[in-house]
Amino acid sequence: MSKIATREAYGKALVELGKSNPKVVVLDADLSKSTKTADFKSEFPSRFFNMGIAEANLMGASAGLAASGKIPFASTFAVFAAGRAFEIIRNSICYPKLNVKICATHAGITVGEDGASHQALEDIAIMRSLPNMSVIVPADAEETKKAIFSIAEYNGPVYTRLGRSGVPVLFDEDYEFVLGKGVQLAGGSDVSIIACGIMVAESLKASEMLAQEGISARVINMSSIKPIDKDLIVKAAAETGAIVTAEEHNVIGGLGSAVAEVVSQEKPVPMKMVGVNDTFGESGKPAHLLEKYGLTAQEIVKAAKDVLKKK
Repeated sequence: MSKIATREAYGKALVELGKSNPKVVVLDADLSKSTKTADFKSEFPSRFFNMGIAEANLMGASAGLAASGKIPFASTFAVFAAGRAFEIIRNSICYPKLNVKICATHAGITVGEDGASHQALEDIAIMRSLPNMSVIVPADAEETKKAIFSIAEYNGPVYTRLGRSGVPVLFDEDYEFVLGKGVQLAGGSDVSIIACGIMVAESLKASEMLAQEGISARVINMSSIKPIDKDLIVKAAAETGAIVTAEEHNVIGGLGSAVAEVVSQEKPVPMKMVGVNDTFGESGKPAHLLEKYGLTAQEIVKAAKDVLKKK
């Protein structure tokens, strides 16, 4: 199975989008080669703005461009987008509900060697807490492309979480991304695994591993964290009676918390969350870090078996 980083797909999608939509402009904070917005810069230099290492200014300028009728895509690393620029995002983008698309790369533990200072493990929690902000985490390159085109048509703030490392290509060009909707990728009746980002591929592996032990595991790609697909979650809870969530993010405030908010109020069932357990990351090879922090198919299998004991 081929692997492509979602940031790579983002850069290519921007170029395609720029050709069809002249309102699209792109801003970056001196990281365009890493975020891949340099692809857009090469094609449309007059519609690209390097704001320097000034993330608050990046977001403020994006707000101004949105207010003037443009569709700005603002990019930097996730730890800087969600962290350093938070107050400007809150007050200048979300409060007036301006049409800014924040596409943050290098999220999660798979940033690897850059270490804890650059491994955003709390960005989903921060961004989904903001009124008017939508939050999406594509699972692969194809979904990234479809999501970028989709959010360009949506009028309002969006935070898109993208990664540094290559991830398996799961979908073909017929795949459709719809904001606010999840997608069931595998059927199952014993337990539901709800995942986002790189953990979708791991969840599919886990489903196959569980099947070998006679456990039927449903797999749902919940790339739209906010708005979240409440109907799909409630259906999964009702039909399988147990849920495991999987994400490359702190278990506090991310996908697991979002799913638990729905389940606890609509259809309470036993739950387990696979993610980073309230700690910072560290420098290392992405594969080694995923193993160390428990972001693997094996950990999902373990969580599924544990939650089944509570049914």
